[in-house]
Amino acid sequence: MKIKRYTRFITVSLWLVCWLPAALAETVPEKLIYDLAWSGIKIGTATQEIVEVKGMRRITSTARSNDWLSLFLPVEDRIESTLLIDRAPFPGSTQHYRMQIREGKHRRDREISFDPRSGKALYLDHLSGEKAEIAIGANTYDIYASFFYARYAKLEVGKSFHIAVLDGKEPDVIEVKVLRKEKISTILGKVNTIVIKPLVKPKGVFEGKGSVLIWLTDDARRIPVKVQTKVTVGSVTATLTGGNY
Repeated sequence: MKIKRYTRFITVSLWLVCWLPAALAETVPEKLIYDLAWSGIKIGTATQEIVEVKGMRRITSTARSNDWLSLFLPVEDRIESTLLIDRAPFPGSTQHYRMQIREGKHRRDREISFDPRSGKALYLDHLSGEKAEIAIGANTYDIYASFFYARYAKLEVGKSFHIAVLDGKEPDVIEVKVLRKEKISTILGKVNTIVIKPLVKPKGVFEGKGSVLIWLTDDARRIPVKVQTKVTVGSVTATLTGGNY
């Protein structure tokens, strides 16, 4: 197996875990720490943290490659979502979103400023300088906050719900399926979980796959204890290993 052939899907998987939702309001502030493994081989770590400051809720996610992977493919990703704590559906209304990606020679640095009252969002690519004004509907979330919302939503096995999102220059709607309940072993012990499947549009190495599963504890906290995605060869799994929750 040639390492070069699989570096891209490893880095995409490191970034994918940034979509794991952060803490519920009842446990703010909270920090969750994950190990990332590809087919049983550890490839990095990820963190999810949420704090509240002066009426704003800030959700931050990071993903980093471990030492052996960094020798040939350093990964250092950061995503930050800021929401206004208002009367909009929990967790609030997105005000600002920024994605900064460093994966080897690949770079991405873009941000979106949301203005729900005017129904507009401003997109800015810091690398190309490209700008765009985008019309958005009510209760449109950035991609990261959307999974925060999904964690808080009413989850009924066999049913789906939809979330309006904006991740680039075009609004989209993501369907989230609630698949089943399952008892699994975790750092918290054996716990009952709810398994959800966000139907994120496949890109790059995920083309033809598009399979992402998230295990949330079946209690008021809805802690995301595990996430798994199929890739070109095998799968990548993020497992909760620590933090404050």
